[in-house]
Order: sequence, then C-alpha cells, then structure tokens
Amino acid sequence: AGCSHGELDRVYAAVRRLQEKHGVSVDLLVCCGDFQAVRDAEDLKCLAGPPRHRQMKDFHQYYTGEKRAPVTTVFVGGRHEAPNLLRELYYGGWVAPRIYYMGYAGVLRVGPLRIAGVSGIFSHGSYFRGHFEGPPYDENTRRSACHVREWDIVRLEKLSEPVDIVVSHDWPRGIWKYGDCDALLREHEDAGELRRGIEENTLGSPASMDLLRKLRPAFWFSAHSNAKFPALVPHDDGTFTRFLALDRCQEQRDFLQVLDVDPASPSFLRPLASAEGGG
Repeated sequence: AGCSHGELDRVYAAVRRLQEKHGVSVDLLVCCGDFQAVRDAEDLKCLAGPPRHRQMKDFHQYYTGEKRAPVTTVFVGGRHEAPNLLRELYYGGWVAPRIYYMGYAGVLRVGPLRIAGVSGIFSHGSYFRGHFEGPPYDENTRRSACHVREWDIVRLEKLSEPVDIVVSHDWPRGIWKYGDCDALLREHEDAGELRRGIEENTLGSPASMDLLRKLRPAFWFSAHSNAKFPALVPHDDGTFTRFLALDRCQEQRDFLQVLDVDPASPSFLRPLASAEGGG
C-alpha cells in the first residue's frame, strides 16, 4: 500500500473488497510510509507536517484495541510521522496488535521471504548526521527526525544474506530511467514539480539507489510521490529488480497492489489485483 496517512479503515476496506472481488486471501499488508501511527493528542502534536494536516484519523482505535487489523501489517516510516513513538522503536516493534513497525532500518523474515525496510526520506542536510532529535520536538526536529541517515543505509548494505524485497518511502533516485517516464509525467497531477525533480536529478534518494545496486533485491516498493510507477532495473549479473511505487490512499487513486508470493516459481511474485480508491 502507498501513503495511508492514518486512513487504516480505508486501506483495510480496500483489502477486503479485493479479496471478495478476486477470491484471494491477503496474508501480509506492507505499507510504504506516511503511516501516521498517532496514538493520542501528544503524538498528534509531534506529527511532522503542516498543522492543518494534524488529525487523529484511525490508528488510535487499533492501538487501544477498539479495532483489530484484519491482516498482519508491517510499515516503514515516511515524511509525515510522529517521531516520538518511532524513536522509541528504533529497531522496530509492535505498535498495535498485528501492526509492526520495521524500524529506522531493519529486516523481517515472513515465511520464506526476507523483507528489508528503510524509514524516512532523503535530505542531504541530515543524511550524515546522527539521530540527534528527541523530545521536546520543535518544528525543525519534527521534520528532520523523518530523514534517513547514512548509518541506517550502511547497516543494510552490510547484510550478509540476500533480501527478496526492500521497502522504502521515497523512490531510489534515477528510478524513472527504467520505466515509462513520459507516461508518468503525462498522468501526474503535479507534473511540473515532478519534471523539475527529474531534470535537476533531485527526485528520490541517491542512498536508496546505492542500496538497490548493492542488495539487488527481486522487488523494491515505495510511495511518497503520489503516483503508481513500475520500473525494471537491470544488474550486471543478469538479474533484475522490479520496482513499484504506489499512490496515496484516497478515492480514485491506485494505492494498493496484491501480489501472489511463490519463491519456487520463476515469476516469484505475480500481480493479482490492484485498487483505485479501494474499488
């Protein structure tokens, strides 16, 4: 799933409709950042983003147990998160029953799959600094706490075993070269800003592209740029990384993709269904 912005009810409803429509069973939901795990008013005060967007949404009901996630859910942090909670779970952990945060950088084994995740977005001004932010958070540290750091990327680069899937929030920089960039610019609602990012080579994370080249996962999933965008990245050993970015969770948006996982199959992950606005 793409950016959920706390709209868990909408995401889970879309999963349920896809299961009913296509006769499939979803075992794991992977959310690519801007999850917004906001438990209470204190978390809301810490949420990185404009004040007008600081709304409780749905997560607190799953945190208290009023509601229960219908499918095991894992997520990475994005640009708009409550850093006070996520900082407590630097290495990852359960934030609610059946909802797991992958940490600033971490690896999970789910069945036969190894899934790596990296939280935050790239900002050159923060990248080479440590995680200095802590309570009380101000406007600046709320934002910078959601920036990825070199140390976390290096930890993933040092993995000794291969990973099958990597999840990030922002795109690996230059990924547009490996997909239909013209279609992306034609269809995107803010094509001007996207075009500038591409022309100036500022769109996405250079650290993530370095990590993609290092780990060579079979799949890489991202969100952040409010667009669905597939790409195929070749490696010099003859393998490929299949990249997929998903849109934000909203009506008439392509924010959800269902994949059939079978590591024994030559196709490995097979697309089953996608949802526009949860349809």
